[in-house]
Amino acid sequence: MKKLINQVDDVVSEALQGMLVAHPDLIEINLEPKYVVRKGTPIQGKVALVSGGGSGHEPMHGGFVGRGMLDGACAGEVFTSPTPDQIYECTKRVGGEAGVVHIVKNYTGDVLNFEMAAELAQGEGIEVRSVVIDDDVAVQDSLYTAGRRGVGATVLAEKIAGARAEEGGSLSEVADLVKKVNEGSRSMGMALTSCTVPANGKPTFELAEDEMEIGIGIHGEPGRERMKLEPADRIVDRLLEPVLSDLPFRSGDRVLAFVNGMGGTPQIELYIAMKRVGEALSEGGYRLERTLIGSYITSLEMAGLSITLLRLDDEMVRLWDAPVLTPGLRWGV
Repeated sequence: MKKLINQVDDVVSEALQGMLVAHPDLIEINLEPKYVVRKGTPIQGKVALVSGGGSGHEPMHGGFVGRGMLDGACAGEVFTSPTPDQIYECTKRVGGEAGVVHIVKNYTGDVLNFEMAAELAQGEGIEVRSVVIDDDVAVQDSLYTAGRRGVGATVLAEKIAGARAEEGGSLSEVADLVKKVNEGSRSMGMALTSCTVPANGKPTFELAEDEMEIGIGIHGEPGRERMKLEPADRIVDRLLEPVLSDLPFRSGDRVLAFVNGMGGTPQIELYIAMKRVGEALSEGGYRLERTLIGSYITSLEMAGLSITLLRLDDEMVRLWDAPVLTPGLRWGV
């Protein structure tokens, strides 16, 4: 195992400290328990957004804390859900009279621990609404979930709902937007290689040099099918077909396309994938109005990508374009 780390037990805490060194104008961190919050929280009269999950998916979630997105993010150990006390303490730190929305990826540990934390916070008089993200069409159940996994729609929901909270949306309005984004999004991913969790010291799974895994999860969970490697355009088509048919998208729909790298994929390859995404959407009569491309939901050093499509309306476009200033996503400021 070759990793740029010191001690395995210190990976997450040292990474959080490094985030603070890099972005002291945007965030504050807490190490016991571990969480990241927007600098200056709580913000009077504003609905707060809190998310979180296992580390190893950076910049998600701590990298999306800041103006126009999250107010707090809880960092579990690598590929391990944050604990209820992390989520509870983070919720208390950022929550004000306007309430808190929890954005929760559909992994069993995340769902259970966020539920416990919400109950504790509500016992303290903090109103909490929780929304579960489950946009992955690859498999119905996995090693970590009951139902579909939460993946790319998480970032889109954090951005769009975060913009609504920034402009003064109510607790119900912000939570409903998270639900709307989740309901209008579908995702699917693939892997060319595995990744190595520092605590394990060896790859999570094995792929031959001429193999790929279609429908992989962000923790290395098995996908739909293991097959021989194909050209990029064919891979993109394999991912788009179930995404487009599951909602289903219809000709004329306005679409945001999110091409996400899994951590070890060069940007040049993501652009090759985006080229085919654009062609395929045009062939189907869809209107590609917004894009996001880059490694925003990673799986340590895994090579591969995921594709997320979101059906847009005027409100979503306006909120997507609104200013955002976080360590991992920024425009319009």
